[in-house]
Amino acid sequence: MSGTIETRVCIDDILGPFDCKLNPSSRWNGWLSPYFTLDTARELSAQTLRIADEYGYDCADTVHVIDGREDSGDTVHIIEGGTNPYSEEHEQVAIAVRIRWRNVGRNVATAVTVAHATPNDRKAARRRKVTGRGARRTVIVKAAWQWLYEGSATAADVIAPGCDGLYGIGGWEWTWAFASWWCACGEGMDWHEYDCTNCHLNRDSKKGGKPCACGCDALREGVRKAGDILRELVPNATAAGLIVEDGHPRLISVATADAIVWTNDEQDYGAFDYERIGGADEALRQALLSSTGPESLRTGGWKAIQNDQGTEAYAIKFPALHREW
Repeated sequence: MSGTIETRVCIDDILGPFDCKLNPSSRWNGWLSPYFTLDTARELSAQTLRIADEYGYDCADTVHVIDGREDSGDTVHIIEGGTNPYSEEHEQVAIAVRIRWRNVGRNVATAVTVAHATPNDRKAARRRKVTGRGARRTVIVKAAWQWLYEGSATAADVIAPGCDGLYGIGGWEWTWAFASWWCACGEGMDWHEYDCTNCHLNRDSKKGGKPCACGCDALREGVRKAGDILRELVPNATAAGLIVEDGHPRLISVATADAIVWTNDEQDYGAFDYERIGGADEALRQALLSSTGPESLRTGGWKAIQNDQGTEAYAIKFPALHREW
């Protein structure tokens, strides 16, 4: 994309901040149109779901990331949108996403159809699961529930990646603005403005030094992000257990002071469906990429645990809850 810059965006203190690329001159009523990596799209998805759960789906668009395999059979996925507050019957609203995985790599827009969910769609979603061992594929759907409640058949969009692999989410619709960083002198700067215009201190100096080369800082940050996500599902969560397969962490359990909550049962439904827990898994996967070996894992708070299956497994302890924004 010509004229693009790397920066961060947010919507007030509701969404973000998120790393992105954008063209500063491409605007809708003054608002920005950012493009995100898949990893950032997962973080965005997790935040939109938390907002919808807290404030209601009638006042929140949600983003959904569905993972699959190139050689999988066709599947149907049900996305629940809560109770329609404008209906006298207060019916549950949901959409069905039909995916032809073998075509996703060629043209995701024609490989995916989205419609209001029917009883037959729900049966199909229970019968067909993502299978296969081919190349990983991803489908991203954005649902505008306010219009879906009113019966619109076009209020859910499939977000296709651009030629550079980035996803344009919320552009020309949402009120994206530049995120800020605050200099020690008190001056507020847009994220991509590297040097303070007042005292000329640069952004990295303001933040204070470089992360440890062994990767332990990134591993701790991954645990923190996963903890923030999981505490939305289990508010008093203190720790979690996970396994690592082919470099991909998968959460197995979440611990509280009183009990262990297993996450790997009925993951197509309930609080621990793949979509919600996927954001935590992805935060841990990104952190794991920075690991330089067992010592960095130990220093980063990943405690290796033995298991009967002989798989790579760890216990992680969450720090006190805090937010960057």
